[in-house]
Amino acid sequence: MWGKIAACWCALFAALHVYWALGGGLGLAASAGPDLAARRPLWFVLFGLWGVALLLGAGAAFCLLRHPWQRVGQFVGAILFARGLVIEVLLLTGIAEVSAEERFWSLVLWNPWFALGGVLWLLAFNRSPRRRRRARAAGGRRRRAGSRSSAHPR
Repeated sequence: MWGKIAACWCALFAALHVYWALGGGLGLAASAGPDLAARRPLWFVLFGLWGVALLLGAGAAFCLLRHPWQRVGQFVGAILFARGLVIEVLLLTGIAEVSAEERFWSLVLWNPWFALGGVLWLLAFNRSPRRRRRARAAGGRRRRAGSRSSAHPR
């Protein structure tokens, strides 16, 4: 379930980047800064908007797949959460200097959004493969006769 919710988080964020890459402006100045939003240099559109949208699309697929790369998902979750938290602290303490509009939207929307994504990724990848196998086995899957997990007492 958490993998699907984390994938939705990625998809929503990717859709916003595609909107911006196609010329949409709502929220871009508050996210990237008024200068980048107004000028939209080619490198920013290619890497900052399309590139991030592609990464988020790959992240959504990653959250939906069953794979052994548990630690990668946990690392991504930790990075997303830390990014949201650290920048929030920098803005609240006044260390980072940005416009009043950027500061407001970063504190109220963007940093909590990153922290939420981090929590969702951590929840999606919070169970070890061994615990997942045990949970599946306890959920009614057939067991081989004579296996240790058999329902019959010995």
